[in-house]
Amino acid sequence: MSQFDPNRGRGGNDGPPDLDEIFRRLNQKLSRLLGAKPPVAGGSPSPEVSPSGMFRGGALAIVGVAAALWLGSGFYVVDASEEGVVLRLGSYSRTTGPGLGWHLPYPFEKVEIVNLTEVRSLEIGYRGSAKNRIPEEALMLTDDQNIIDVQFSVQYDIKDAKEFLFNNAAREKDAKDIVKQAAETAIREVVGRNKVDFVLNEGRAQIAVEAQTLIQQIVDRYKLGIRIAKVNINDVQPPQAVSAAFDDAVKAGQDKEKLRNEGQAYANDVIPKARGLASRLMEEAEGYRQRVVDNAEGDASRFTSVLSQYTKAPKVMRDRMYYDMMQQVMSNTSKVVVDQKGGGNLLYLPLDKLMQQATPGANPGQAAPAAVPAPAVAAKPAAVAPVRSGRDLTDRAGRTAETTGEE
Repeated sequence: MSQFDPNRGRGGNDGPPDLDEIFRRLNQKLSRLLGAKPPVAGGSPSPEVSPSGMFRGGALAIVGVAAALWLGSGFYVVDASEEGVVLRLGSYSRTTGPGLGWHLPYPFEKVEIVNLTEVRSLEIGYRGSAKNRIPEEALMLTDDQNIIDVQFSVQYDIKDAKEFLFNNAAREKDAKDIVKQAAETAIREVVGRNKVDFVLNEGRAQIAVEAQTLIQQIVDRYKLGIRIAKVNINDVQPPQAVSAAFDDAVKAGQDKEKLRNEGQAYANDVIPKARGLASRLMEEAEGYRQRVVDNAEGDASRFTSVLSQYTKAPKVMRDRMYYDMMQQVMSNTSKVVVDQKGGGNLLYLPLDKLMQQATPGANPGQAAPAAVPAPAVAAKPAAVAPVRSGRDLTDRAGRTAETTGEE
């Protein structure tokens, strides 16, 4: 078939479809969709659809689509770390967990998605870094009437979505303004109960724990649905105007502690020695007392025994006591007595041996005291008797006294 054939495309099977037929079929389908009756089989085609019928059918289609979209707007998805709170006409209806949920479309119901696991942070006394101080938030008064600069941060999350949404009148997102007010109230109360030295030095950790507990009590009292995770004390220092004076005070306190430790170490060294010396002196005094008492008791007992014998023979006891005393005195003296009545021209005095015998325990190398020179010898040489010790002289004196008594 030639390409210029006028019957080309009109019912042939080897050519492209007829455009008129396509439009006719499309018009029939649209007519059935808009409510027109289909043509009778074997009869004439149905009349054309009126404009009013087409408008009514299009409106119904639009309403159907809009209704489907409106109902579909009620679907929502809740993540595993979130909770959905459904509000019906503004009031609490229910809480939904993770997954796909549906609520009545707007304006009847709406859903609020709250993240429960997100940790929110709040800075008080500074912003970003310690250099960006906020004095009206950081300056606090301690128990001893000192002003101190405290910078800290609060970390918190949400434990109850319903309480968080309905019991908070927060102006900022995540209720940071309410948590800030509670944190400032708690930290000022805790710092106000402690001394400035405790807050500056060893009390930071304790103050953070006490502040966290107090903040949690405040938010629980108002049922805000918030859990305080942690309170971090970032920086504690005196105000800049008195920083130098505080440094001097801290240095003085450290010197005081150093001197106190040194004094304690010296006391720990001296006191035990003094106690030991005192204990030793007490023991020595006790021993001396016991010795004196024993000696006195012994002397008294000896005197009692001598007295009984003295009453029996007074003269003999007097002489015996005299000899004992002379023996004791002569044995302790360093003098040498020479008897000149005996014969002999040679006088030999072993003074060193005599001194050692007269003084038991003396050092042999030590020089003995010089002997007292004997009286001058008479013109006629007299025989010199052998030198006797104190005991010999005492025995001789005793024998002389006994001879005299016998006479």
